[in-house]
Amino acid sequence: MEVKSRHHLRSDEIGELTATIEDALGVEVDGDAFERVDLVGTEFDLVLVDGEPAVFVVDDEPFLTVRGANAYPPERRVVTVDAGAVQFVSDGADVMRPGIVDADDAIAAGDLVVIAEETHGKALAVGRAFESGADMVGDSGKVVESVHHVGDDLYEFSV
Repeated sequence: MEVKSRHHLRSDEIGELTATIEDALGVEVDGDAFERVDLVGTEFDLVLVDGEPAVFVVDDEPFLTVRGANAYPPERRVVTVDAGAVQFVSDGADVMRPGIVDADDAIAAGDLVVIAEETHGKALAVGRAFESGADMVGDSGKVVESVHHVGDDLYEFSV
């Protein structure tokens, strides 16, 4: 991933960004330095929090990256998958109903969600929900489209 530009966020931009994430995920992202990184050829931008790629902006919506979700574990919008789904999700596969053991009932179709594994609660991916959280557990069907996952270019990004 190639960096087009970088700039530090103003305090009002930081406040808006952190409030949006706190409203969506129930977690406070705190840091001393917030820096927006505009990337070449991607559909998102990145926000470094104290030099770490903790937040990305997808369709004008700031959301935690996988590394951000592991640093600031979310309380809402979490989809939990069983051990059998971990390898697939970690490789960027979309999430299927049979692999889901729990989903936040507050999730609405179209929401960005954090996909976590059930044993340790670690984030594996970020995706976009096709269904509401209440309808995610079941026998068949794709319910979350993968947007970003462990090991992809965004996960491996460093300054």
